[in-house]
Amino acid sequence: MRARSVKLAALFTGFSLFLAGCTSQASLGWLATQRGTTNQTDRVIDLWVGSWVVLLIVGVVTWGLIIWAAVAYRRRKGQSGTPAQLRVNMPIETFFTVVPLILVLGFFAFTARDQAIIEEPLPDPDVRIEVFGKRWAWDFNYLDENVYYSGMQAQELPEGPIDADSLPVLYLPVGQKVEVTIESRDVIHSFYIVDFLYKKDMIPAKTNYWYFIPEKEGVYRGKCAELCGEYHSLMLFEVRVVSQEEYDQHMDELRAMGNVGRLGPEYNVLQNLPGTSASGEEG
Repeated sequence: MRARSVKLAALFTGFSLFLAGCTSQASLGWLATQRGTTNQTDRVIDLWVGSWVVLLIVGVVTWGLIIWAAVAYRRRKGQSGTPAQLRVNMPIETFFTVVPLILVLGFFAFTARDQAIIEEPLPDPDVRIEVFGKRWAWDFNYLDENVYYSGMQAQELPEGPIDADSLPVLYLPVGQKVEVTIESRDVIHSFYIVDFLYKKDMIPAKTNYWYFIPEKEGVYRGKCAELCGEYHSLMLFEVRVVSQEEYDQHMDELRAMGNVGRLGPEYNVLQNLPGTSASGEEG
């Protein structure tokens, strides 16, 4: 009776896992995005889900062996003393060494391959945007349009949540090649668009770049992903991927507001770092 109950429980568990794997969220590895959000998200999703499938198989085999050993070699009624001890088992020890090494090398190879593809610059970008992280908000320079947007940190409402209308907003035209130049005005930040499944560090006196193509219109969440001080949790922003017409309209609105020009490194808090003109050093 007990054996039958165990078999039924195992069957039910396996069936539940199978049904869970059929959900759309499971196919994304429970990542906060959808396929086709950018030209890069599918690659990240496939790497993530593939890694978890391999790890799940390894976990099931490992736990299965542990449970089997605990059951098969348990102390039975009437037994006493210490079981026979084995000092060396070369085949098993070799297996436990080689298989994890192969897994680690495999994960490294696939990750390095995908990261190299994602980091590859896009030739002749259609849109060039410069992003400055600052405690605790963002400045966006639309370099091709010669306009800018200066944001402030998220504002907390008396009842608890933040005022969504106060968030800095970055506009991107759908289907266009985007080059984002990423810099910091003060301390280390990290430019993270959650739904795009990628982030880039913002390091003082160092410029990073990110190239991608947004492929779905919508409103996406962004945040700083590097602890940067007291109000780090309020260093939020939105990304709006819109049609070319709506993007051009927003550029005209920024011009009408007088936001013409560029908020460059002259507004950086730190002006004496290697690589800055004030220090007199080359970094």
